[in-house]
Amino acid sequence: MGAAPETESHGHGGGHAGGTAASTQAPGGLQVSEDGYTLAPRRSTLEAGEKTNFSFTINGPDGKPVTGFEPLHGKRLHLIVARRDLSGFQHLHPTLAGGVWTVPLTLPDAGVYRFFTDFKPVGADRQYTLGTDISVPGDLKPVPLPEPEQVAKVDGYEVRLAGTLVPGESSELTLSVGRKDGEPVTDLQPYLEAYGHLVALRAGDLAYLHVHPDGEPGDGETKPGPGITFFAEAPSAGAYRLYLDFKHGDEVRTAEFTVYAGQGAVPAAPEPRESETPDDGHGHTH
Repeated sequence: MGAAPETESHGHGGGHAGGTAASTQAPGGLQVSEDGYTLAPRRSTLEAGEKTNFSFTINGPDGKPVTGFEPLHGKRLHLIVARRDLSGFQHLHPTLAGGVWTVPLTLPDAGVYRFFTDFKPVGADRQYTLGTDISVPGDLKPVPLPEPEQVAKVDGYEVRLAGTLVPGESSELTLSVGRKDGEPVTDLQPYLEAYGHLVALRAGDLAYLHVHPDGEPGDGETKPGPGITFFAEAPSAGAYRLYLDFKHGDEVRTAEFTVYAGQGAVPAAPEPRESETPDDGHGHTH
């Protein structure tokens, strides 16, 4: 495992991209309010399958909506949505008007969803990840956590995972993007000022990690694929779900993995065979 780069992570919750010492800060996304900043959704219940303009504010220590935010990897706020069983992942970018954030959103299935907001107010010492639950009434059909695998298939692509997620340490993970026929992708497009974007959620309480890869487009060293290397810190042993966003062919896709921190390394995946079954993965939601 190499030393972590001296770069800022995208989100402070439970992970960082600098140093190897364990973080003493509580994992992000578990609180609706921190240091006087509060996530205040306009609605706490949505209807399944109904497209909604979901609105919320980030209220400051004075109780008023914050209107000034610093860009974080090209956006002033990132909204991450996942159902409590870790299915239904969406990565969205709301628009801000008069202190109110709004984003078109559809939650297809019943259940309780966790909404994470990743932001840094102008003048704040650090960025924050606040979370809240939104309910979708109906017949809940839980999705079991998929078993760990080293290959995720999505829209004709195969993403291979290698590395070890070690509790309390900066851990190196490499995700390599290729086509279903085994051809490596060497022309990934920048997305949010990087060649890949990784979110990790801890099973059980959905503690949130949000880090970016080693290097960035245009730095003269980082190649546009196939491999994307991340440094992430898991706050504890246990199961995590990883969500990798990558852009190729002008479209953003999401590859998902289940990993276990503290239960052994994730070995490099075997090379694909042309006879492997076609991809039945899902795409990225904007």
